[in-house]
Amino acid sequence: MVTSRSVTIINICIGISAFLAMLSEALGQTVAYMLLKPLTTILVASLLLLGTQTRPSKFKGLMVSAFLFCLLGDILLLFPAYFVFGLAAFLVAHLLFASAFLQLKGFRPHWISFLVLYGIGTGLFLWLKPGLGEFMVPVGVYVVVICFMAWQGIGLFLKERSKTFVWIAVAVLLFMFSDTMIAIAKFKTNFDYASIVILSTYWLSIGLIANAARRIILSPQS
Repeated sequence: MVTSRSVTIINICIGISAFLAMLSEALGQTVAYMLLKPLTTILVASLLLLGTQTRPSKFKGLMVSAFLFCLLGDILLLFPAYFVFGLAAFLVAHLLFASAFLQLKGFRPHWISFLVLYGIGTGLFLWLKPGLGEFMVPVGVYVVVICFMAWQGIGLFLKERSKTFVWIAVAVLLFMFSDTMIAIAKFKTNFDYASIVILSTYWLSIGLIANAARRIILSPQS
């Protein structure tokens, strides 16, 4: 049986693994980083699997699939030559996250959050556009998809303002922030501690999503 203490231990292990991954990269320990980066995401995904075997649902299936594509994206982005494939993997992950949110509470057309998120996304894309080159179309599609995922994630919170959905709302914004930092570092200008900022906000984001999804899967009404 997986208890709340076990979940706490897994979350601590996620934090330790994430810290060691960022430290190994900063110290130039490439092999350690290449092992620890996917391991951290695997630990995050394990929150959805341990102790939930008897609670199958479409929501759970979509979430697990999304984390598998996040893991694939993490691995591909370890190799600069596979950047566009890593982008594609995360694009699929965002579509799966959005589908899971829609499966949970249906479509939430909150137009103020739509205008804010797509306004930010459009502004960022136009700012980055001169440096995108051959990545213009893939990045444009990615911006549209991640904004939609974040829109529906925030929509869950606006529909039902519980602690679980607060976590999801914060998480989708952190995911957008992390991906924005990736885009700035790659297409505009690299900056000090870029990797630490990107990875810490990314793992915090998916960690919050995984913990929230676990609570949803195990809730009596699921």
